[in-house]
Amino acid sequence: MEVVYLAGGCLWGVQAFIKTLPGVKFTEAGRANGTSHTLEGDYDGYTECVKTGFDPTVVTIRELMGYLFEIIDPYSLNKQGQDVGEKYRTGVYSEKPEHLKEAKAFLSERYDYDLIVVEVLPLANYVRSAEEHQDRLARCPNDYCHIRKEILSRYK
Repeated sequence: MEVVYLAGGCLWGVQAFIKTLPGVKFTEAGRANGTSHTLEGDYDGYTECVKTGFDPTVVTIRELMGYLFEIIDPYSLNKQGQDVGEKYRTGVYSEKPEHLKEAKAFLSERYDYDLIVVEVLPLANYVRSAEEHQDRLARCPNDYCHIRKEILSRYK
């Protein structure tokens, strides 16, 4: 089992989508690369993300990147759907340099590489989101989500 942190705008839909993917063993809603180690206080630069545990013999980082690109606008800086702000930026974060190398290779092989604003950075900090955000769309399916419902269930 390996872990990568995927950001694609509001984490509710990202988590709902990622948990259906082949090889994904667990997901957790959280915050990546902020400066605080708590959920308290003012915005600290974090991005909403989904901690993703996966089996690398079933799904690779490149494949996870391909899936992420199904649900994001990779050219949109700090905005996905109606969600606007730095915390909604897109990115891939990991403590493993190999993951970052694979993610960067995925991006650099794309014809539109120079237009993409998806971050690929080492994970500096992670904070688990409050319980109310864990698997939110499963509990509240009518809440707003920037990902179309047919895409959310594509791999179920």
